[in-house]
Amino acid sequence: MIVVIFRSRLRSASPSDYDPTAVRMLELARQMPGFVSFKTFAAEDGERVSIIEFESLEHAEAWRDHPEHLAAQARGRSHYYGEYRVQVCDPIRDRAFRHAP
Repeated sequence: MIVVIFRSRLRSASPSDYDPTAVRMLELARQMPGFVSFKTFAAEDGERVSIIEFESLEHAEAWRDHPEHLAAQARGRSHYYGEYRVQVCDPIRDRAFRHAP
């Protein structure tokens, strides 16, 4: 399992096409082989955090290098984001608990 953490802040005057682009990128990610999950959260201070999981590093890299995603990344740097950080992680430990009803 590979976990990609994408932390970002939008520019104050981010173009109106940001939301449709973000929706399209989520649709595209879900279609990628090896895709596991995608969740996005927003903090009160404006930071946004997306957590994307793939089955392997190769699957995560295929997503990173998808032509439509590359175009969105370039548009993000030139138009949408004031700053961002991408961390690609290989979990050291993975534990889970689920209360059975």
